[in-house]
Amino acid sequence: MIPSPSPNEVGQIRPVELKRLLDEQISLTLLDVREPFERGICVIPRGEAIELAIPMREITSRLVEIREASEVAPLVVYCHHGVRSMTAARWLAEQGVSCWNLVGGIDAWSSQVDPSTPVY
Repeated sequence: MIPSPSPNEVGQIRPVELKRLLDEQISLTLLDVREPFERGICVIPRGEAIELAIPMREITSRLVEIREASEVAPLVVYCHHGVRSMTAARWLAEQGVSCWNLVGGIDAWSSQVDPSTPVY
């Protein structure tokens, strides 16, 4: 289990740490805020993690779904480079949803963890 960030704050998790948690089958919820066409290019292999694919533009309307998933397992938000996910994570934290942002997004995942993940 990973500790929750402080209330109304966003934790930062690096790709290597996320990989370790996934390999250890730690319960997580991965929230991908990229667009569907981006998911068609690549995704982070989730292992046992819960996966939510909710584009950034739908975050506000799907808050209840995200909150419920975050109560089951710690929430890690990711996107392409980490900018959209940080925006989403900050908003979620303001709504009382504890979450982590993947530093560098799936692009960093590709360069630091799994080079077979396509870069776009």
